[in-house]
Amino acid sequence: MTKRIFSAIVGVSALVVALGMALVVGVLYGHFSGQLEKELEKEARYLAVAVENGGAEVLEALTGQQERITLIQEDGTVLYDNRASVGSMENHKDRKEFQDALKYGSGKDSRQSDTLSEQTVYYALRLKDNTVLRVSSTQYSVLSILYGLLQPIACVIVVLLVVAGLVASKASKKIVEPINRMDLDHPETTEAYDEVAPLLTKILHQKRTIREQLLEAKRRQEQFALITENMEEGLLVIDSKTELLSCNSSALRLLGGKRLPDPQSVLALNRSEPFRKAVETVLQGNHEILSIPLGGKVCRLIVNPVFREKEVTGAVLLLLDITEKTCREDLRREFTANVSHELKTPLTSISGFAEILRDGLVKTQDVERIGDRIFTEAQRLITLVNDVIKISQLDEGCIPYEKETVNLYRMGQEILERLQSEAEKADVTLHLEGGQAELVSVPSILEEILFNLCDNAVKYNRPGGSVTLSVKETEKGTEVLVTDTGIGIPASQRDRIFERFYRVDKSHSKEIGGTGLGLSIVKHGAAYLGAEISLESVEGSGSTFRLFWPDTAE
Repeated sequence: MTKRIFSAIVGVSALVVALGMALVVGVLYGHFSGQLEKELEKEARYLAVAVENGGAEVLEALTGQQERITLIQEDGTVLYDNRASVGSMENHKDRKEFQDALKYGSGKDSRQSDTLSEQTVYYALRLKDNTVLRVSSTQYSVLSILYGLLQPIACVIVVLLVVAGLVASKASKKIVEPINRMDLDHPETTEAYDEVAPLLTKILHQKRTIREQLLEAKRRQEQFALITENMEEGLLVIDSKTELLSCNSSALRLLGGKRLPDPQSVLALNRSEPFRKAVETVLQGNHEILSIPLGGKVCRLIVNPVFREKEVTGAVLLLLDITEKTCREDLRREFTANVSHELKTPLTSISGFAEILRDGLVKTQDVERIGDRIFTEAQRLITLVNDVIKISQLDEGCIPYEKETVNLYRMGQEILERLQSEAEKADVTLHLEGGQAELVSVPSILEEILFNLCDNAVKYNRPGGSVTLSVKETEKGTEVLVTDTGIGIPASQRDRIFERFYRVDKSHSKEIGGTGLGLSIVKHGAAYLGAEISLESVEGSGSTFRLFWPDTAE
């Protein structure tokens, strides 16, 4: 802006100087031209008096005369001229100043010379004898005057332009200074020119509008971030070039990313074939729902294209972790298959023996034996149904029991006494260690948990082995340990032993007996009672199951 003001001032100054010089030259030229005519007229009248009194000889006596003097006869013949020979001069009857002098008594004219740089001014006066006395003088033209004054005029112009430049520089800075001092962050407190006041008002209004829009945008962004960051589902937004525009932490977790990457392709987060094909499909404008494996998990990927004027400009990808649901479905199918199998076996036996009895194919001495088999299979069936009902009740949390204060040491003693006969058959020694410890719990569930742990410790032990039930109070809570010296549990199967109907040693499952739901009841019962359960096992050396109730648990 300073440069434009400076250029404008200097330009105006130069124009004013040029116009001023032209005006001065024009005025002076007009003034001197009129002055020359007056002087010629005055001189002509003086000479006319002298010629009328003394004759033409008076003119010849004149010396040092600067102007040209010509005496012309009435017919135009030149009688005298102080600059040229009379004989060589042409007739002057067609000259305008001569004709005007004869007709009006005086006449004047001016004519350009052959050099085009000078002009001659003529003044003619009629004498009493009708001769005409003409006086003329040379006057420079405007161009010749300007040419002669070119150097001084140039010097004057240069000086004036330098002065104008200095003044313009200072003036432009002075004019711009208040504008440069304006505080556009606080236009309402800025003092400036009145002409700038509307601009400041508009800036203030725009700042308020922009501030409100930014606050609203920030608020919406925070709301969006708050919503997306608290979503269990992974949300990703990409453009038509697969560049990642937005991504929440759940998506990073599901895709295995540690932090939000710099703007780059979403494929940098996961380059698996199903994910890549899903991205390609959605950017072609197609909606798709599919399940893909991601880092040991199973996720449902929902992709939707984003259209603008019928063109795909991006896509929204939604990731849902369905691992647990898938596992539940698998467990449900496995549980259904296992229950069907476990129910089918005793029912088949019962049906078979009943059919034999019905057809009368059993000898009298075998009726009691077959009845015992039917009773045993029925009891097995009842036990299985009861275990399934217990697990269902624990899953639903609808156990119809109230909590009581339980003496763990005494309960452990009673359980070991119940298992004593089974332990003697298996050549396993039972031990109870620790001291008195009381716990507020549901006695029936707690007894079921401890019995199943000790029963498994006996069943899966070795001849000559031992089972130790340890009850003790610690600074952090109550702890129960069930340790055996049995076959142990392989590391590859430790994560599955609490699954329903899962058996570590399937080859001896018929010999050992049971429904395969014992440890599953232990797991669900411990969760219901607020206990932490853990396992330490060495294959071939034995296992230790640990139940722990923190002090805050009831």
